[in-house]
Amino acid sequence: MNLSRGYLLALFAVFAYLSWQLVDPFLQYVLAAILIAFLLYPVQRRLERRISPTITAFLLVGFAIVGFLVPFVLVAVVVAGDAANLLQEVDPEDLQIAEIEDRLEDETGIEVDITETVADSAEQIGTILLEQTTAWFGVLTHTLIGVGLALFLLYYLLKEGDALLDWLREMTPLPDDVQDDLYDELEEVTWAVLAGHVLIAIIEGVIAGLGLFATGIPNAAFWTFVMVIFSLVPLIGAFIVWGPAVLYLLLTGEPILAIGLAVYSAVIVGVADDYLRPIVVDRYAEISPAVIILGVLGGIYAFGIMGLFFGPVVLGALVATLSVINEHYERLEGETGTEY
Repeated sequence: MNLSRGYLLALFAVFAYLSWQLVDPFLQYVLAAILIAFLLYPVQRRLERRISPTITAFLLVGFAIVGFLVPFVLVAVVVAGDAANLLQEVDPEDLQIAEIEDRLEDETGIEVDITETVADSAEQIGTILLEQTTAWFGVLTHTLIGVGLALFLLYYLLKEGDALLDWLREMTPLPDDVQDDLYDELEEVTWAVLAGHVLIAIIEGVIAGLGLFATGIPNAAFWTFVMVIFSLVPLIGAFIVWGPAVLYLLLTGEPILAIGLAVYSAVIVGVADDYLRPIVVDRYAEISPAVIILGVLGGIYAFGIMGLFFGPVVLGALVATLSVINEHYERLEGETGTEY
């Protein structure tokens, strides 16, 4: 019996490893599909009471394209355009290249032509980019396949979500009441992260970004995106951008705009953080800022851009699981070796 069990476990480990190799190239897209499915699943369950699950899932996939994918692409294009403009605004004359060359020659005794060197480097970079056309085409193809896969998975996660949850409950060797507590805790943690931190970060970043647009800060769309990202990290927030923006307005001779931006950001953005976040978080589960910081930063390294969302969820799920284990440990220990 032990030999057969060991063989089955080894076989499972082999197929689990091979399955991971299949999923890993498209992990970002799989995680995105799971995230959006989690958000839309309550809507799926309500709508499928009136229309068929197939039509409901199809409609929600269309909604996901319009509500998530298209805005994401538009924001990416605008941010990329602002970032490019930011680089183009650097005037070589402002860098005082001639003075730098003279200083280098005085210090080292070597004559340096920075302009020619940069031009040669740019030519070499252009050649490399031309040679990498095939690689860029491969990246584009991979992205299109990944997006298609994400939409395909989203459709089936919505359509067959109930069957998937039933299968998970059947495969999990825990009593039904323990599973109920575990899944309820995990759901609360996930909603706390998504609604209480991600959603609030987006609201804060956008509100602060409106102040940048109103006061004429250059490349406001790019800096708004940066504020949304930093708003995910507690104790840092949007101030890391709007603070220097106020200083920029002061230095460029716009004191009234600087005061207006400072007051607007401190009051309006501060109200969003001080009042909206507690209201939303208290509705679900309270998560320590330390968990959020570690989850966001570590999640980016572990999962890429989707780690912004899944990093805190993973750590919060660990805390929730430990809570359930602590609550039911003695009873489960007493039931070891019995059938549930």
